[in-house]
Amino acid sequence: MPHQKGVKVIATNKKAFHDYFVEEKFECGIVLFGTEVKSVRLGKVNLKESWAQVRKGEIWVEGMHISPYEQGNIFNRDPLRPKKLLMHKKEILKLEGQVMRQGFTLVPLEVYLKDGRMKVQLGLCKGKQLHDKRDSMAKRDSDREIQRALRNRQK
Repeated sequence: MPHQKGVKVIATNKKAFHDYFVEEKFECGIVLFGTEVKSVRLGKVNLKESWAQVRKGEIWVEGMHISPYEQGNIFNRDPLRPKKLLMHKKEILKLEGQVMRQGFTLVPLEVYLKDGRMKVQLGLCKGKQLHDKRDSMAKRDSDREIQRALRNRQK
């Protein structure tokens, strides 16, 4: 029985939105051990260099760093060990086909608690070229300028 209601975002992969076009998002469960869950609840997780891949019909996250729990002593696990994601078989097969044929990449975008359970938002992404990154930065800067002008005009 879940203890908490609602969604609490724990970690976000901001670098993924800079480096990739996110085409589609999926919600997955994640298999963690007790001390890892305690560490994630404290916010000690880093998604910056992580990615996901399909192996033998299962999705695994590589490079997700979960710092060891300070009171965990012998029960702590390797911080960079591969972690299994939980999805329906049909979704996994769909993702595997798109990654193999169309050159997409699976990138973890967020780790969050949903109704007391640990979830990962997985993005089906296509890589950005350097000129795409410049375009998105220019668009973000122009949007910021427009918002600033509107705020100053309302005052």
